[in-house]
Amino acid sequence: MNKLLASLIAGLFVSAAFAQAPAAPAAAPATPAVVKAEAKADKANAAAVTSEAKVDAKADAKVQKAEVNASEKKVKAHAKAAKAKSKAHVKAAKADADDKVKAEAKADKVDVKADAKADKAVVNANAKAAGVKVDAQADKANAKTETKAVKAEGKVDVNAATVK
Repeated sequence: MNKLLASLIAGLFVSAAFAQAPAAPAAAPATPAVVKAEAKADKANAAAVTSEAKVDAKADAKVQKAEVNASEKKVKAHAKAAKAKSKAHVKAAKADADDKVKAEAKADKVDVKADAKADKAVVNANAKAAGVKVDAQADKANAKTETKAVKAEGKVDVNAATVK
C-alpha cells in the first residue's frame, strides 16, 4: 500500500511539473525578412487568384458566345432548308400534269439535299462550339496551375526567409 501511495504521489508531482514546463519554444518572433516575404507572398497570391478569376470569366464568356453562335447557325440552316423545300414543292405544284411526277421527284431530291446540307451545318456548328469548350477548359486548367505555382513559390520564399 505504501508503494502504491508513493507512486501515485510521485506521479502527481511529475504531472504537475510537466504541466508547468513550457510545452515547446514559442514561434520565434517574425523577423523583418519573414514579414516582408509573407507580405510579398500574400500580394502574389491575391494577384494570381484575381488573374485566375479573369481567365475563368473570359473562358466562360467564350463558351457562351460559341453556344449562341452555334444555335444561330443551326436555326439559319434549318430555315434555309425549309425555304428550299417549300420553294421546290411550290414549283412542283405549279408544274403541268405531264411534268408533275418529274417535278415531284425533283422536289424530293431538293428535300434530301437541303436536309443533308442543314445537318452538315449543324454538325459543324456543334463541332466548333465543342472546340471552344475544350479550349476554355484548357485555359481554366492552365490558370489554376499557375495560381498553385505562385502559392507554392510564396510558401517557399517565406520558409527561406524564416531559415535566414
